[in-house]
Amino acid sequence: MSEVEDIEIRLLLDAINARYGYDLRDYASASMRRRVLASLAAFGVPHLGELQHRVLCDREFFASVLDQLTVRVTEMFRDPSLYRVLRTQIAPILRTYPVLRIWHCGCATGEEVYASSILLKEESLYERVQLYGTDLSTLALEHAKEGVYSAKRAVVFSENYIESGGTGALANYYTEAYDQIALHESLKKNILFFPHNLVSDNPFGDMQVIFCRNVLIYFNQALRDRVLEKIADSLCPGGFLCLGSSERLDPDAHPQFAEFSARERIYRRAR
Repeated sequence: MSEVEDIEIRLLLDAINARYGYDLRDYASASMRRRVLASLAAFGVPHLGELQHRVLCDREFFASVLDQLTVRVTEMFRDPSLYRVLRTQIAPILRTYPVLRIWHCGCATGEEVYASSILLKEESLYERVQLYGTDLSTLALEHAKEGVYSAKRAVVFSENYIESGGTGALANYYTEAYDQIALHESLKKNILFFPHNLVSDNPFGDMQVIFCRNVLIYFNQALRDRVLEKIADSLCPGGFLCLGSSERLDPDAHPQFAEFSARERIYRRAR
């Protein structure tokens, strides 16, 4: 049965690519298999053939399935020491640019994009920046645009903010009501959230910082290499790439990047 399931999963991913242009076929196979099978239970679908049929015929259902297939692990100021390096070592370099462009790819529900907004405000850089938050999941992006999160998470967000070197109180940036926090509109002014597929869509250009955190670990090696080439093309010379704590670049395989902070998985594009 496992072999049949693997064939059906490949057919499902082929169908998604053919119908909607989302190419998930080079994602790590074991991880994708788990998520596809979990979707059956999540949506009460009896078998993979029925899942494929509904995905092909119902665009809204597909959006929900895509949201299930993409991994979302995020929080404000996640890995606070990375944001401390951004604040103390990278922000002074960013001040040398008259205009800043920063891209969070695979931004999920947007928490880390808003963390960047707060850091840039506190470093007096926000007025010169355009932030881009992109993800495969349109449902996650709608959540990101709202900027509303469970108040229970505010405790962790605040702890991360303090550890990252925040200069005030995180509560200054949101209002709380009905067990939710709503981030202030001033944090959204310079953010654009929109769908983007790292695998198949064209890269952006002239970015000073790109966050691609714990995204590459879900790709196979060939896809990881292709995506890193796109990211290199998107960064300006001397620009910074921030990876997740579980990711590391091989400098021999990717000589266009130099290590900037080994512990925090921050790299700099060679000039």
